[in-house]
Amino acid sequence: MSHADLGALFAAVQLDPNADTPIYQQLYAEIRTAVLSGRLPPGTRLPATRALAVTLGLARSTVVNAFEQLLAEGYLDSRVGAGTFVALNLPEELLHVGVEAARTKPTISPTGGLSQRGVRLATARVSVTAAPRTAQPFRHGLPDISDFPFTLWIRLLSRRYAAPTLLDYGDPAGYLPLRNALARYLAAARGLNCRPEQVIIVGGSQQGLDLAARLLLDPGDAVWIEEPGYLGARAALRAADGELIPVPVDAEGLDVAAGQTRAPQARMAYVTPSHQFPLGVTLSLARRLALLAWAEAAGAWIMEDDYDSEFRYAGRPLAALQSLDRAGRVIYLGTLSKVLFPGLRLGYLVVPPNLVTAFTAARAVTDRQAPAVTQAALADFIEGGHFARHIRRMRTLYAARREALLTGLAPLHAHLELLPATAGMHLTALLPHGVDDQAITQRAAAQQLEIAPLSAYALGPLERGGLILGYAPFSPAVILAASQRLGSVLREG
Repeated sequence: MSHADLGALFAAVQLDPNADTPIYQQLYAEIRTAVLSGRLPPGTRLPATRALAVTLGLARSTVVNAFEQLLAEGYLDSRVGAGTFVALNLPEELLHVGVEAARTKPTISPTGGLSQRGVRLATARVSVTAAPRTAQPFRHGLPDISDFPFTLWIRLLSRRYAAPTLLDYGDPAGYLPLRNALARYLAAARGLNCRPEQVIIVGGSQQGLDLAARLLLDPGDAVWIEEPGYLGARAALRAADGELIPVPVDAEGLDVAAGQTRAPQARMAYVTPSHQFPLGVTLSLARRLALLAWAEAAGAWIMEDDYDSEFRYAGRPLAALQSLDRAGRVIYLGTLSKVLFPGLRLGYLVVPPNLVTAFTAARAVTDRQAPAVTQAALADFIEGGHFARHIRRMRTLYAARREALLTGLAPLHAHLELLPATAGMHLTALLPHGVDDQAITQRAAAQQLEIAPLSAYALGPLERGGLILGYAPFSPAVILAASQRLGSVLREG
């Protein structure tokens, strides 16, 4: 198909801003119909999202959302460095249906019969890893569970199972002694200004993100997200039908001025201010104050994801953004998956006082409550001092592993530029200009290395590709050996 024909096809796209269906869903349907009717033949290269957004007079994020859904459903293929194409392997019977049939007849699809919200949920990605399996270096996001005091944990659980009251329904907001313990811990360790009543126990940070997105966003509301940023947040916000506004991250964290230029009336901003994921930078004080001022003036919410702030290797952990909030605009999100173990499935929200009733009611709707016995055992674990001791022990362990990774990567300075990071469980390294990070990670997989490409965490193209290198669950010896294998991969490239 010629550029002129392609331009004419997209110029004829009919989008209705007054319709109930979001614009990106309308664009998705138009492109899907063009593919199924044969007007966009297999192998056709589509315009870049930025160019198509200009042609259609849309925000680029709207086009990106439509493309993401088409990619997830198999109508399009994305080829690194080449662009986005109509898939070559569509079933033959779909390629000969008429336009009207394409619009009206159901097709066999993994999302067939779902609501629009259901399609968004079913096609969202929360991780680059396709399925659970034994972790290989340098998989990120995993703690080392081998050093967790499971004998003590089992004893605490067993004792709590003997309490009949914990086997009944409980408070949807969570077990009050646990909320008390977390409020005291957060005040001391993170500087939070909160009462126990503001703490809402959730089934991990992903449920907290989903709950906040559904409660605080209307369809089509603009949401600032860090670029690059966390896939789980992007998925939850997209599933709530938010319009994702990628805001660049630099050495001072989220560029608040850029966000104000792109979407000054956004409804929410999602940030990881203490240790930005995945770049590792810290949001500067000036940016924190600017973000809070914007949220207060715009009546917007800030979702602060404090996912691994306990592990800081230079000085004390920084105070949370919430500690500076005087207008009640910050929803603070914490997880216990990184500190203890992922299978625990417990996290917590700290919400402004005026939102406590709404979040508690919504928590009851989602899955009623977190397991009371587990919450009670965790409260005992915290109150007994075991939680603080475990964090100190793991901080020392991870610091040694971080040093091993820095040592292992030192000979690779010609191939990798390590970004400075004094906290967390991973390091991010930039590749030279023009080097494809997805190609590197594919070659690394053949060497039993599990590395995430930085580009997978961005909605748009990045100036440079990079590698996300987790170190927490691997011994120094394993890290050093894996670094040598990574060096071989990089030198081959």
